[in-house]
Amino acid sequence: MDEILGQVLRNAVWERLDMLSELAQRADAPSLVSVARSELPRLTEGWRAMLRAHEPDERGDCPTCSTRWHRCKAPCSVWQVAHEHLVAGGLAPQQDARKQSRRRTPAPTAVHSRTPEPQPQGRHAMTAPRHAITVAPVQ
Repeated sequence: MDEILGQVLRNAVWERLDMLSELAQRADAPSLVSVARSELPRLTEGWRAMLRAHEPDERGDCPTCSTRWHRCKAPCSVWQVAHEHLVAGGLAPQQDARKQSRRRTPAPTAVHSRTPEPQPQGRHAMTAPRHAITVAPVQ
């Protein structure tokens, strides 16, 4: 049951991110302003909550990524991804374009796939499959 719930939660998050990306690419200016006002505070608070969970402890280890047998020194991969997307990405947009061309994500399809796919292993496997959704063009 936990596996099914986990898949439902992951699908919902991927769908939301896909929808926001689609809006950012296709929405008109007034719609973008409305979405930005409602979604940016939610997204920034989500990043803050995630980063608080990955703050280094007194030994300089990430308490979330570390295990009993393997200590993960800060900055962990979550902080590295945050820096890449929130700081460095703003300074070097051409870097983002190169990485997208190497991605192995499927092209958007007309129907959202609900079939369970093999899940990545590990505590913070950030390579979960992206699920494409179809969004009607904004008019």
